[in-house]
Amino acid sequence: MSTDVFITRTAAYLPFDPVSNDEIEQVLGMVGGKPSRARRVVLRSNGIKSRHYAIDRATGEPAMTNAQLTVRAIEGLGDTGQVDVLATGTTLPDQLMPNHAVMVHGELKWPRLEVVSCAGICLAGTAALKHAWLAIRAGEARRAVATGSELASPLLRAQLFDAEAEHKVAALEERPELAFEKDFLRWMLSDGAGAMLLENQPRGPLSLRIHWIDLSSAAHQLPACMYAGADKTADGGLKGWLRYSADAWGAQSIFAVKQDVRLLNDNIGTATFAEPLAAIAAKRGLTADGIDWFLPHMSSWFFADELERRLVEIGLPVPRERWFTNLSDKGNTGSASPYIMLDELFKSGRIEKGQRILMYVPESGRFSCGFVYLEAV
Repeated sequence: MSTDVFITRTAAYLPFDPVSNDEIEQVLGMVGGKPSRARRVVLRSNGIKSRHYAIDRATGEPAMTNAQLTVRAIEGLGDTGQVDVLATGTTLPDQLMPNHAVMVHGELKWPRLEVVSCAGICLAGTAALKHAWLAIRAGEARRAVATGSELASPLLRAQLFDAEAEHKVAALEERPELAFEKDFLRWMLSDGAGAMLLENQPRGPLSLRIHWIDLSSAAHQLPACMYAGADKTADGGLKGWLRYSADAWGAQSIFAVKQDVRLLNDNIGTATFAEPLAAIAAKRGLTADGIDWFLPHMSSWFFADELERRLVEIGLPVPRERWFTNLSDKGNTGSASPYIMLDELFKSGRIEKGQRILMYVPESGRFSCGFVYLEAV
């Protein structure tokens, strides 16, 4: 017999003061010593007004590790009591090995417990949440902490980028969704971490019962879209970093984060949203009336209109006034974004008993997605 599971506490950690659009290059530096012309175009499209970087403004150097960011979020949960499971998710851990979760455990200095690290991109934190949920649901744990965290800023500093090419800036003006190679991502990604405490009993004044968490992948249909530590081959496959010489790692930017944005725009709405959500709605009897809050993880406001159109198409017309996102002032923090979104809404006083929340988390790595359905109790 399965056990009910409740999110009883949430926390978020965003390092240092918010960085406005006009301050980004003061923190990350200017490529080639010149202000970016691509910045204005990308920011106009993505709708982000401020974000956070774990960068020391005086030195321009990283001031925290990913593990330390994650610990700050966990500390924000307060006294958790004895935790049986720690499940973490991140895109870029501080090292190839050991895994992110054991590094977080080492920083926490908690007693021995089950520790699990989930790999991936934006969906990694949601996969960690599902592991924590299932551990309690199966009766294997009473309390679990799940986290999502990202430390992108070390990869966004100016010294790692080439100067802008004229024709690519012109292409951005014409089609702002196009990638400007790596530079496009400088204006899209930022740092942050979130944590949730899961328990087998609710805790007042507000808890969120987890009804279900559905994860799925369309990798059987589509090639890799966002990747790092590899490069695309002529047949559309990936050639991983172990198959390159050490000299090629830098010369060919093997470890840079890359994205095929044409592939993204052609498939993200169908492969990670409309198709899986239509199947979930049919399987679980989900209706628009059963969604009081819709929390979409969006890398950019560019995708909001498509999401709204797709919701109508599949018979779940959730109006914008029932959407919640903090992309504009918290930025795109990847696998941490769902945690940071839910934390703000959870603490806002706007959730009422009986209301139901649908969270949507897409990942363009190879078109995976997650949907989380919660009820306020």
